[in-house]
Amino acid sequence: MLIHPTGKFDNAARTYKTITAHPLAAAMGAEIRGADFTNMSDAQFAEIEDALFHHKMIYFRDVEWTHDEHEAFSLRFGDWAEDAYTDGIPGHLNIQPLVREADAKGQHIFGSGWHSDGPFLVSPPAIALLYGVDIPPFGGDTIWANTVLAYEALSDVMKEMLAPLRVHMSMKNAFESSMEYGEADDGPVGKLAKLKGVGMKDLPEGVVRKVKGNFHPLIRTHPRSGEKSIYFDPSYTIGFEGMSPPEAEALMGFLTAHMTQPAFTCRLRWAPKTLAVWDNRISIHQAFNDYDGYRRELYRTTIAGEPPQ
Repeated sequence: MLIHPTGKFDNAARTYKTITAHPLAAAMGAEIRGADFTNMSDAQFAEIEDALFHHKMIYFRDVEWTHDEHEAFSLRFGDWAEDAYTDGIPGHLNIQPLVREADAKGQHIFGSGWHSDGPFLVSPPAIALLYGVDIPPFGGDTIWANTVLAYEALSDVMKEMLAPLRVHMSMKNAFESSMEYGEADDGPVGKLAKLKGVGMKDLPEGVVRKVKGNFHPLIRTHPRSGEKSIYFDPSYTIGFEGMSPPEAEALMGFLTAHMTQPAFTCRLRWAPKTLAVWDNRISIHQAFNDYDGYRRELYRTTIAGEPPQ
């Protein structure tokens, strides 16, 4: 059953002194205007951070900056997170390139499938900042879903049932998909595809650790806002602590259908010099392979989070 978000979340803009917020959809998301990235005051940054926690995803248009400026703004949110897939770019190891060339042939693209970033880590990233440089004339959009809203829309009985559960997050499915569909290259998916045919005992320690994954609370509490959200995604979840595979499969099916219904989402059309910032703890997102023949170039930074509680 589809659920309309009316009464469960108010994405209306708050009043700020130095910026304005312009909601993207009823469920989440907002464009922020008036930000000064060349000389941002602490007061303005506090307003931007408040808008981020309220709208779950915010974005800025016509941001012109260097990799140094991208790093400096990112670090205002906290320390660097461990990146689960990429090694950064020369001179800027914490800026991750997300580039798909126009002649790329692999069916699997980085970011496809509903997911949160790095949930299989002990401390998954808290915040991500993604900057668009080269954007296809169509396609390549990103969609987010509000996992706080998804939680609030559950019945009290379902909330009580889910509360004690722990979700097993692993890179297993993404790793296997990269083996089968990925094209070996230096991109995030391609680096995994290069490991095709390598036995588990010979895989890099980092890959083994991420495939093993971690257990986290299925219902987590945001450390700043206190909001509860569903910490689940269909890309990295492989089970629930204490559940048999058929039981887990049934619950995963329900959660996927519930969390990703259109009423809980917003969709961003990228443009060059667009910056999107989202809270990885209270949203999931996905990209699409719908721009074959065109180049897409973006750069991402991620900010360290805490073990989910």
